[in-house]
Amino acid sequence: MNKFHFWLIALLLASASLDAQQLPRMVTIPPGTFVMGSSGKESGTKTGLIADKDETPAHEVTVSKVFRMSQTEITNIQYEEFRPEHKALRGKDGFSSGDNEAVVFVSYQDALAYCEWISSKTGRHFRLPTEAEWEYACRAGTETPFYTGETLAGDMIKNQKTERELVPVSLEVGLDTPNAFGLHGMHGNVEEWCLDWYGKYPDKPAKDPGGPEKGLFRVTRGGSHNTPAEYLRSASRSAAIPSDMSNQIGFRVVETDIVSDTYKAAEKKPLVEMKVSQRRNSWGKPTSDPLWLDPIPFVIPPADDSPFYSHNHQPAITWCRNGDLLAIWFSTDAESGREMVVLGSRLRKGAKEWELASLFFKVPDRNMTGSSLLTLGDGTIVHLNGVADSGDWKRLALVVRSSRDNGRTWSEPVIVEGEHAVRHQVIAGPIICSDGTLIQCCDAGPGGDDGTSIHLSQDNGRTWEDTGATIPGIHAGIVELKDGRLMAFGRGNSIDGKMPVSFSSDKGYSWTSEASGFPPIGSGQRLVLKRLQEGPIMLATFTEGGMTIFLSYDEGKSWTSGKLLTDGSGRTIAGGAWTGDFTMDSSHAEPKGYFACAQTPDGVIHLISSRLHYRFNLFWLEN
Repeated sequence: MNKFHFWLIALLLASASLDAQQLPRMVTIPPGTFVMGSSGKESGTKTGLIADKDETPAHEVTVSKVFRMSQTEITNIQYEEFRPEHKALRGKDGFSSGDNEAVVFVSYQDALAYCEWISSKTGRHFRLPTEAEWEYACRAGTETPFYTGETLAGDMIKNQKTERELVPVSLEVGLDTPNAFGLHGMHGNVEEWCLDWYGKYPDKPAKDPGGPEKGLFRVTRGGSHNTPAEYLRSASRSAAIPSDMSNQIGFRVVETDIVSDTYKAAEKKPLVEMKVSQRRNSWGKPTSDPLWLDPIPFVIPPADDSPFYSHNHQPAITWCRNGDLLAIWFSTDAESGREMVVLGSRLRKGAKEWELASLFFKVPDRNMTGSSLLTLGDGTIVHLNGVADSGDWKRLALVVRSSRDNGRTWSEPVIVEGEHAVRHQVIAGPIICSDGTLIQCCDAGPGGDDGTSIHLSQDNGRTWEDTGATIPGIHAGIVELKDGRLMAFGRGNSIDGKMPVSFSSDKGYSWTSEASGFPPIGSGQRLVLKRLQEGPIMLATFTEGGMTIFLSYDEGKSWTSGKLLTDGSGRTIAGGAWTGDFTMDSSHAEPKGYFACAQTPDGVIHLISSRLHYRFNLFWLEN
């Protein structure tokens, strides 16, 4: 009896408790050396597939020992032997209903738990592949964008484009063209969790690398159905929050005794987090003199290599205890793009101009539509953001972070409403109610008449609950009235040709709506509704003349006639984004813009639009 027979008998004994259908079929991957990543364009210039910057520098990697990798992604029937209750998720969103389809809706922790379980059942050592093992096994000796060459094989194509409504496709494994190692599904089908934290590549050769020693996101590889082909290349990298679950991420396993070395990834803090003073500012009292300052740009090109595009959108702003102002916004080529980043900038205490922007928040290769900022009474800053499962901004999870040091450092991002679905497009302007409840408005869908959903937190932003109610108008602003009711205005869903106004007596679980006295607003416009610290409610919206501010001194029963946001002097100003250049004079103000607002303790109202920062006070509005 030779060594092979001994090995086969041991395997059969170890796996006796597992049906053959539940045991992953493994293929042997020989040791070797390859060039990991890419530089500039892939070798296939005919396709025009451009490498992402996170694929550089291309560097030599040695896989020192034989290891074994599952021939396909782990399937439903294999995973459900470990976790039977997962069967309830079969067919969710129209995906992965069959026994032999790749399992989806599994987090990184779920994948690790499966590896531990199957290791204990078989007496063998299974784990997730490292990112280097994954790319080495995928390439199987090739250097082209795909192991099939310059383009994907036809049997790999599963609607390889960004879709608002995902097109259901079969995720059955083992049907596509295998690579030279006999592996299936390495290009597409579903993304696959890897063992590594996501981080910058080293710039020198490596042996059995295991990725950075720490991080925020775990690497996923291979791309997915309903994803452009460029994200399915051998070198392409993506990542996700470890607790994320979607119909686009599954996993496969390796069997190996290789212990991969982690490395300390080079870390460079973004400018927005550098040299942040921790000295508490003395704001002073509001002045009774009218204050107006000329608008200045807050959307500033980045100091780092963060993407910066002409489309800068959905800003948010807050004040910091140290006297700084902090603003964030998304920057992107296309609103449905995976390249979307959230940039940030500071107007530091005493400064006359906003500093250069830098990266504020980004989950690699995920759409990041919708952000908000809120400063709590103890100085904690809460940041909420939408994070998509892919490129389109319809399916978002709600993610929260916080900072206790004026935005110098941030807690790890936590998914607080994890379903990638509608009702999670964050809108700037969360509020703190008199009883401490935090309220966050989110667009209830991607359409202009989808309305606004209401989300509550009773623990200073750590956890959130969707009330289930939807009010007319997207991009809604909300305030608490003195009698405890909520009042909200939104864009779209006009009532009798007017902007809708809504009221709730139960913290947003039910609402009544009616026509307000204000004209509706439309594309490229977002209002602000804010309780000023002096008492009145301020509505910043748009009229025929442009940006107009209305005040109510009787809890929304009546409003002042409105004041254009202009000092009357004539000039042309660049409004950015969809606004473009506009004329400001005595009868014209900015005609479009996505408003966000903060009022600092000294009474100054800081209103930002899609590019500009306006500063004034209540007394200027009243004169």
